[in-house]
Amino acid sequence: MKLFVYHTPELTPNGQVPDCAIAVDVLRATSTMATVLAGGGEAVQVFSDLDQLLEVSEQWPAQKRLRAGERGGAKVAGFELGNSPLDCTPELVEGRRLFISTTNGTRALQRVQDSPVVLAAAFINRAAVVQYLLEKQPETVWIVGSGWEGSFSLEDTACAGAIAHSLVEKSQSSQDDLAGNDEVISAIALYSQWQDNLLGLFHQASHGKRLLRLECHEDLKYCASTDILNVLPIQREPGVLKSQ
Repeated sequence: MKLFVYHTPELTPNGQVPDCAIAVDVLRATSTMATVLAGGGEAVQVFSDLDQLLEVSEQWPAQKRLRAGERGGAKVAGFELGNSPLDCTPELVEGRRLFISTTNGTRALQRVQDSPVVLAAAFINRAAVVQYLLEKQPETVWIVGSGWEGSFSLEDTACAGAIAHSLVEKSQSSQDDLAGNDEVISAIALYSQWQDNLLGLFHQASHGKRLLRLECHEDLKYCASTDILNVLPIQREPGVLKSQ
């Protein structure tokens, strides 16, 4: 297995797809997706365009759908949800499909949606992602951070490092054997420095600060929790993720 980390979707190689792609948007899209599926959601369907989301979701019965729209960290007017995983309680999401469009996370998923296997990862479901990789042993794995509007984000790269760090610990591979690019080494180093204070890292991150200004303190605490959900969001058709 060779692991490649890309800080943003824009940095992935053109015209290529890996055997397995992992989209990461810790704050907060992939954390929300994992939470919805762990709470019994039927599926999560992702969109970059809000108008397309509204058009497609109209084809579903109102009682079987939830619409989540977020831009700049804030909820889009007219949508039931923004991008807070804490709003996605089992009572609300069970049996329903979440139609979601966010500033960054949905772009990462759409960039890799042609890969044979597409997963969504965050700190909260890191262990489930690692277990899948250890069992399936895909030859090439991309971990694609969402970043913020095309630029690097601390929290997504730290999560990529958390996945890589755990793979090194649990497999017979060395860090050197596993790393397909230098970004893997840097991601592991970042995670290793902050693994005991991920919330502190979020407070240093530009998007973490943006969410703090929006009073999303509890969201940051939740998204900084590691390995609390045994759920693996996996793409079943382009743009549609279900629990494995």
